[in-house]
Amino acid sequence: MPSGSSLYLQSAVEKSRSSSLPIVVIGAGIAGLGAARRLHEAGFQVTILESRDRIGGRIDTNYEFGFPVDMGASWLHGACAQNPLTPLIASLHLPLYQTSGENSVLYDHDLESYALFDMDGHQVPPDLVTKVGNVFEQLVEEIKKLLGGTTEDISVRKAIEIVLERRPDLRLQGLCQKVMQWYICRLEGWFAADADNISASFWIEEELLGGGHGLMIKGYAPVVQALAEGLNIHLNCRVKHIQRKFGEVEVTAEDNRVWKASAAIVCVPLGVLKADLIKFEPPLPDWKMAALDEMGVGKENKIALYFKEACWPNVDFLGIVATTSYGCSYFLNLHKATGHPVLVYMPAGQLADDIERLSDEAAARFAVMQLKRMLPGAAAPLRYIVSHWGTDVNSLGSYSFCSVGKPANLYERVRMAVDNVFFAGEATCLQHPGTVHGAFATGLLAAEECKQSLVKQNGDLSLFQPVMAEYRLSQYPPLQISRM
Repeated sequence: MPSGSSLYLQSAVEKSRSSSLPIVVIGAGIAGLGAARRLHEAGFQVTILESRDRIGGRIDTNYEFGFPVDMGASWLHGACAQNPLTPLIASLHLPLYQTSGENSVLYDHDLESYALFDMDGHQVPPDLVTKVGNVFEQLVEEIKKLLGGTTEDISVRKAIEIVLERRPDLRLQGLCQKVMQWYICRLEGWFAADADNISASFWIEEELLGGGHGLMIKGYAPVVQALAEGLNIHLNCRVKHIQRKFGEVEVTAEDNRVWKASAAIVCVPLGVLKADLIKFEPPLPDWKMAALDEMGVGKENKIALYFKEACWPNVDFLGIVATTSYGCSYFLNLHKATGHPVLVYMPAGQLADDIERLSDEAAARFAVMQLKRMLPGAAAPLRYIVSHWGTDVNSLGSYSFCSVGKPANLYERVRMAVDNVFFAGEATCLQHPGTVHGAFATGLLAAEECKQSLVKQNGDLSLFQPVMAEYRLSQYPPLQISRM
């Protein structure tokens, strides 16, 4: 039989859950779902408002081909125990395909396999690709030395130029120079921005989790579905106004529905916040607005091409080398990882911006044209899917990056709460920006900060003791990661 104190605690928790205002989470991406799940399992009433007609945000697992293809996030960057998503992915028994090891997605030749071609369809010898990759590594080390002796930030492109002036022995010519531009193209894809705009200091100082990079073979959809199970989610609900008043928050949607809440956690993409599509009253403080304004948001799109059968080399990536990184291209070969005859063309930066101005049909034609530069006899695809992360009003960009000359603490300033309005998402994660696990971690952090704030306001800790187990798995099976 429960003790008197236990009955009192149970009664107090039930009373608080029935009478207190809910916490509103804005955005059902991985950060919003993580925050809502943590609060829900701690006994709080949580309502999620999502502008799209689906959950996941910039995770978008598409099934139009009859099998999963991620048109947004698709990798687990850091397949290790330190990754906050590892317990969930492992518990769901989701297989991963390792495309690279712990070094970097840019120059890990022990795992990544390439088939690079010039504009005339001639394949670049693999040993030459490796040789240029080794030069790229030397460039990175020289850039570290360069930045270590100055407090001035410069772009990645400028840093490379300065190093090559100091180390002419690292200059490459002819085909080697074109391969080097392909490596820079891959770097630009990592940040979804052009090398002219990426902070060299931020790039060099970025920390990656160990364990390498695992492609989600079955897509990220099972992860978001597991997080969303049992949560109160309103789809097609675009928030237009957030008002803070008297220790409460009032959230208004475009259709004028209103939610009163004890707190709000804003998990919308950086591009949406930068565009001022959500009005805050009172306005957000100047330091917050300045941080949003100064942070960069990049673009990387995907054009998935589905063929009758694979007619290309059995490598992880196919690419075209050119005299500029803008002229380079690369395709992810899903056939090697999943067995499905699909290539995913992945333009980033200005190239992504230019292609996004085209119709889907024209964008797919452009991707096929690039494929035929490498493989003139390649068949036409049966179907295609095109993403639009830059023009999609729900995202207005792919993910954040640190612009030249801007302080790294922008991420922390974007993350900091304003009264009882909290912020989460990949653009609030200084350690691992632009990643799924980084966004997820900030959702958990915002939930904890929100919970502690409400406990402090309420002044009675007993009302907010967890009534369910927190969303943590102390024991989980090992990740299913392989090179097949």
